[in-house]
Amino acid sequence: MLALGLLIPWSMLIQRWLYGVPGASLHSVTARFRFDLFGKALLVFGPAWALVNVIGFFAPSTEAPWSRMDLIGIFVGTLLLTPLQTTGEEYGVRGLLFRVVGSWTRSPRAGLIAGVLVSSTLFTAAHGSTDTYINIWYFVLWTCLAIITWRTGGLEIAVVLHAVLNTVAFLGAPLMRIDFGAALADRSAGVGSATQLIPTLGVTVITAIIWWWTRKAGPALTPPATAH
Repeated sequence: MLALGLLIPWSMLIQRWLYGVPGASLHSVTARFRFDLFGKALLVFGPAWALVNVIGFFAPSTEAPWSRMDLIGIFVGTLLLTPLQTTGEEYGVRGLLFRVVGSWTRSPRAGLIAGVLVSSTLFTAAHGSTDTYINIWYFVLWTCLAIITWRTGGLEIAVVLHAVLNTVAFLGAPLMRIDFGAALADRSAGVGSATQLIPTLGVTVITAIIWWWTRKAGPALTPPATAH
């Protein structure tokens, strides 16, 4: 997890090397991480998104004993490292990879479509699942996060959704006595179930809300004008 967190500075350095633009522009169109937007997204979407993902724990799963020390270790490690891990992935995939692929074409629209599809396909494939339900869930999730990043002009909301998702998963599994290691290791065909469609629908609804919210202004492409 800590290694994935290093994707943040590395993504900025690679962007600087490839495009000659400041690494901070990877945060957002304002060249900074917009903590106000991050906080609003956490308050507005966080509770509902967490609840949607809790439903997945009621699907059939293998149980495993967890000692008190295991629970404490998982709790502390999750709170300290999971946000860093998910943020690193967002900077590496929805940030850098999205931009790199998008620059392959001269057309902004073609670049957007290519960036969304290629980054989502590669990140789905990287998770190594052969199950239809799991792959639908992954692909829709990563596609929605890419669209949200484009519509809002930054990574903040994608970071919130990814961090809440993984935090719920890592904290909920031991509390529900789920063998999380076995679940992560086995993503073969037949493992997934229709319950994966619930968070798939949830992230689609969130994306639709954000699209509606930005319907008048459209995607944020430049820093907002400052009053003089």
